[in-house]
Amino acid sequence: MTASPALDPASITGLVLAGGQGRRMGGIDKGLALLQGRPLAGHVLQRLKPQVGPLLISANRHLDRYAAWGVPVCPDAQTGHPGPLAGFLAGLAHCQTPWLLTVPCDTPCFPHDLAQRLAAAALDRGAAIAVACAPEGPGAPGEAPALRLQPAFCLLRRELKDSLAQALARGERKIQAWLGQHTAVRVPFDRPADDPLAFFNANTPQDLQVLARLCGGPAAAEDPVPAGAASAP
Repeated sequence: MTASPALDPASITGLVLAGGQGRRMGGIDKGLALLQGRPLAGHVLQRLKPQVGPLLISANRHLDRYAAWGVPVCPDAQTGHPGPLAGFLAGLAHCQTPWLLTVPCDTPCFPHDLAQRLAAAALDRGAAIAVACAPEGPGAPGEAPALRLQPAFCLLRRELKDSLAQALARGERKIQAWLGQHTAVRVPFDRPADDPLAFFNANTPQDLQVLARLCGGPAAAEDPVPAGAASAP
């Protein structure tokens, strides 16, 4: 049996997307919302670190607090909060490795083998982009559940920076629309051993409470550490 192709984790830069406005969370900085006493973005960094080489954080607020974690922080170059594609571009502009892996700050239970499986699929298919997809629910009896694209969980080649910059300049804001312009492979995370809640994200305070119950700890609205003070990720 032929082994799946693999990338050296050192060739992948991991980017935590924490630059959103958090509108459905009451406007707070979601990356600093607390889960089990630690910021959400800190949980994500910890889970991402063993899967990749260098790390980056895409953020547009509280830059000093993110920087205190010892990870380079990349604000959007565009004004007006144009969305996650701007975070992608900020990461690509700072990326020094052949690949960039993006992960949103509000999904702390994503798979431990996310980078490995996305990279294997990209290499196997000769794709410039690999994006995760996961079951929407249990599905009907005897049928495989429908898969939903998770576009913020994206492995992409560094050379796509110019294409993305041009798309944003044209006013493109949707990840899927930009992905459709390139050779992208969808990677299902639907194996029997996969966690069905791996891609559960905290869009609202209620979602954060659900995550807290799943993780067995309390949730809080936002990290209370004063601006400028170090807060462990």
